[in-house]
Amino acid sequence: MASAASISHHVMPPRELFMGSGRPVERPSVAASTVSFPSRRLLVARPAHNVEPIRRIDSVVPAATGVSASDMVIEEKREGEEVVDFEKLAAELEDASPLEIMDKALEKFGNDIAIAFSGAEDVALIEYAHLTGRPFRVFSLDTGRLNPETYRFFDEVEKHYDVHIEYMFPDAVEVQTLVRSKGLFSFYEDGHQECCRVRKVRPLRRALKGLKAWITGQRKDQSPGTRAHIPIVQVDPSFEGLDGGPGSLIKWNPVANVEGKDIWNFLRTMNVPVNSLHSQGYVSIGCEPCTRPVLPGQHEREGRWWWEDAKAKECGLHKGNIKEGGDSQRVGVNGNGVAGSVNGTPDILDTQHIINLGRPGIENLLKLENRQEPWLVVLYAPWCQFCQAMEASYVELAEKLSGSGIKVGKFRADGDQKPFAQQELQLGSFPTILFFPKHASRPIKYPSEKRDVDSLLAFIDALR
Repeated sequence: MASAASISHHVMPPRELFMGSGRPVERPSVAASTVSFPSRRLLVARPAHNVEPIRRIDSVVPAATGVSASDMVIEEKREGEEVVDFEKLAAELEDASPLEIMDKALEKFGNDIAIAFSGAEDVALIEYAHLTGRPFRVFSLDTGRLNPETYRFFDEVEKHYDVHIEYMFPDAVEVQTLVRSKGLFSFYEDGHQECCRVRKVRPLRRALKGLKAWITGQRKDQSPGTRAHIPIVQVDPSFEGLDGGPGSLIKWNPVANVEGKDIWNFLRTMNVPVNSLHSQGYVSIGCEPCTRPVLPGQHEREGRWWWEDAKAKECGLHKGNIKEGGDSQRVGVNGNGVAGSVNGTPDILDTQHIINLGRPGIENLLKLENRQEPWLVVLYAPWCQFCQAMEASYVELAEKLSGSGIKVGKFRADGDQKPFAQQELQLGSFPTILFFPKHASRPIKYPSEKRDVDSLLAFIDALR
């Protein structure tokens, strides 16, 4: 794979760049583009004649400087340049199909745009690009920790579409330093951000430095707590493009409004190759040590970094699109446990069969050694996508247990309540499910990640 890595390390002659059609395509020479950040507009250069090909620079570029939009200077428009308002374009494409969005992206940026391919279900992006009939480029990040099935899938995709995937690799010295100082699996102990930064974010930064735009497979339903506001197209808020500086890169998200089930319907209909890991229960696929299959009642992202809290399940590739939905989005709960909505985050598990416990209620449960009835209580946070994913099964369980002599409750354990829940209620991550037996002073924590109704009933039946 050394030859693949070299793609990003030398200047490629215009006729040697292979595109999605599998044929050498001449790269049009373009003049430098200029960004107008306050209105999120980009001056996209039309092809110019007699201009030397643009060199690819494979250096590590610092992150966007964080300069605010009000501080950006609008450069004077040059002859032959077209002003594009990407906020307006995003609004115009809000109801467009992924195929139409993909066609628009490839039309505007030609050889200066590439599809980011992870080896998972975003093969749909490659299929959409193929269907446009336009040339296209694909790149992928090889972290060195991928599943064997993913590497085989890369090869299958290359052959199916007659493309050459442009692989980006982490810096060997940085990986060596990390492993020698912290070991091969330090991310299990101190969080995955450092490893992802070395193996994914920095290689991505180098790849994007040779582009003016990129195409991702982000969807709003992948992570409702953090990705719910992904635009169709945007000035990338985190990374720099070919011309350098904040605002020099455009990010396209053609499937932002598409649900996961519809992506899979499309893949089956078009009979495209898919990663064999999907048939083994994997939905969201990343590095082998950090990915596992999801179980019934789990959200697709719960198979990633499963040992961490819900808010940590991002690697930094899409940091600019992530909306923190954690402790600051607190629903006020009074002494009777009446919950509402704050910051647009509605409460969940809202049914007559589930009792909403406030802090006094859950403290009383802890104090009782002889309860009249056993209780099943979930510690949750409404913004947590994994709590949202188990809502249907928990509500169904509550309905089944209605009149059985077992009380079913919920306790919102984020915000100010989180330290208490961690110390007194065994909270590790959301959701945590506890069973309070009749004659026991301490609750019993549900040990499994299977949150389907049958598994939860088996847990209850074993203890009551």
